Amino acid sequence: MTTTRHYTIDDLAAIEEPGRYDLIRGELLKMPPAGGDHSEIGVNLIYLLWGHVRRDEVGRVYGPDAGFLLARDPDVLLSPDAAFVRNDRLPPSGGRQGFLPLAPDVAVEIVSPSDRASAVDAKVAEYLRAGTQLVLVVQPELRSIAVWTPDQRARVYREADEIDFGDVLPGFRLRVSDVFA
Repeated sequence: MTTTRHYTIDDLAAIEEPGRYDLIRGELLKMPPAGGDHSEIGVNLIYLLWGHVRRDEVGRVYGPDAGFLLARDPDVLLSPDAAFVRNDRLPPSGGRQGFLPLAPDVAVEIVSPSDRASAVDAKVAEYLRAGTQLVLVVQPELRSIAVWTPDQRARVYREADEIDFGDVLPGFRLRVSDVFA
């Protein structure tokens, strides 16, 4: 009989192998380095989000090194490729040293060639369960973005489309073509 180890947030500190990890209900997922296209898309998204957020001073934008602790026991820790959190939901500045103990308002996952569809789906479900309002799943090979909302529905946007972030990030419209520029 084989038993599967269930990891916790505390176990992450003891891992000696360098790299990025996500933790979904006790399952540890190592995130292999992504390619250049993945990185460029991530930088484009962060730049576009940051420009709007900074101008209007409505929150903070995070990159792939930020961990969001979405649930405890079993633990869920995800590090989206980009994320946005409104000012009124941010912990005090002293509480942002470690993992952020909340769900981002917007989470972006860029699909890599090594990603399993089931793993991406699991992340989307965890974000939505924790209260994320918009989850963007970027498909570089298809040059499209699926936007998931709390009602568990997705809408797919193509390069000619614009994504309106509505009440989540008022006034922000993302041209899909800019993401892949």
